[in-house]
Amino acid sequence: MTPREPGPTTTTAARTGTAASTLMPALTVAVSLLGLGLVWWVAANGWHSRALPTPAAVWQTLVSEAANGDLFYHLGATLARVAAAYVVAMSIGTAIGVFLGVSRRADRFFNPWLILFLNIPALVFIVLAYIWFGLNEAAAIGAVAVNKIPNVVVTLREGARAFDPAYSDMARVYRLSRMERIRHILLPQLQPYLAAASRSGLALIWKIVLVVELLGRSNGVGFQISLYFQLFDVAGILAYTLAFVAVMLAVEFAMVQPLERYATRWRRRTA
Repeated sequence: MTPREPGPTTTTAARTGTAASTLMPALTVAVSLLGLGLVWWVAANGWHSRALPTPAAVWQTLVSEAANGDLFYHLGATLARVAAAYVVAMSIGTAIGVFLGVSRRADRFFNPWLILFLNIPALVFIVLAYIWFGLNEAAAIGAVAVNKIPNVVVTLREGARAFDPAYSDMARVYRLSRMERIRHILLPQLQPYLAAASRSGLALIWKIVLVVELLGRSNGVGFQISLYFQLFDVAGILAYTLAFVAVMLAVEFAMVQPLERYATRWRRRTA
């Protein structure tokens, strides 16, 4: 008996199931956020206080700041610092992590340094950077990068340790160039570790950037939060916080996840 060809009904049902499976996560997130907003609204109306503004008051502040241009100016300044610190931290951290992963002698020597830098609070790095180098952009970005580099080193060191030596033997047999080895052998094996370091790094960096701006910069989301804190304007604090969180979520869904899917497309093809 030959297998029956799938008919129009089967195909339509499959498409409907695929569409439903795609929409369900988005619908769940939307319902969850609406539920959080409802809890916020009930709490704000039940406790009439300037310390807990309603969602409508925060939205009005957000629209007002966007209309006069301040919101986009400060968001842009913070995003520029996040991008610069992210590139510096990932570049230096990846290079050091791979080096320590392939060299046991170097790893044994520098491991106490790594533990030390992992346990120094971010605030200490920020304060020292401003004292040593002044209240400037280089000090701000450097302090954020130094806070993140040890985490990237640890993650990429584990990735380099998990490197399969059989692939190196294959590269020698096929006489692959250095760039071909990096592109076709090293990077695919390090991809999960790069993705983990990248995602956790992005979440950590933007939080530290806000502290850097709060302590020593004259613009950015952190500076605005500090200003509204002095004015005891909670609506302004929440407006800038939610605006920047929304931007980072957009970066996650529009850039990070598509790039991760693109980098791992070869795994789906071989599965």
